[in-house]
Amino acid sequence: ESLWNGFRRIDFEFEGREAILVFPDHANENKNWVLKTEYFEAFPNCQIEMLKRGWHLAFIKNVTRWCLDEDLDRKKRFAEYLRREYGLYHKCVPIGMSCGGLIASKLAAKYPNMISTLYLDAPVMNLLSCPAGIGVGKSDFLPEFIRATGMSLSQLTYYREHPIDKLPLLLKNNIPIIMVYGDSDDIVPYCENGAILEKY
Repeated sequence: ESLWNGFRRIDFEFEGREAILVFPDHANENKNWVLKTEYFEAFPNCQIEMLKRGWHLAFIKNVTRWCLDEDLDRKKRFAEYLRREYGLYHKCVPIGMSCGGLIASKLAAKYPNMISTLYLDAPVMNLLSCPAGIGVGKSDFLPEFIRATGMSLSQLTYYREHPIDKLPLLLKNNIPIIMVYGDSDDIVPYCENGAILEKY
């Protein structure tokens, strides 16, 4: 147990992965919560503000930031555990930044019943853009992606499980999306990622 930005934090293991739960000083009536999907310490302003508003904050470490099904399935079980053990609401708001947006989007598509809203900040929506770097972006993460997923560039060219391929499911399930984007991001360029989501 420790303090995180002034709030009570507990660290523990869930199914062998590092997990974190941060408690608000005064929980709201529904025990609403946000799930940071990757990069727990990065750009924490949104999470801190939600804690101030009575929301819990949870995190569980991924095997890789490139979104394996096993990580999505574990997050579903993690949410069920938090509901059982701490009484948290049955739906959460994933906060997904960059690759975390990739994870958040695919989590919402696979398990829409556990999602109330998506909060995406410069999300990876198109794997040919990032990590492959095909287009205007300057991503050089393809070797890491290949090691993490076992997928080749050739396979990625006909892959149909990008977040942008999941947009019909997000629409079908009426999942609201809040998206934040800066126009100086040349690793995950807006025109190849967030703009596709916005136009859809």
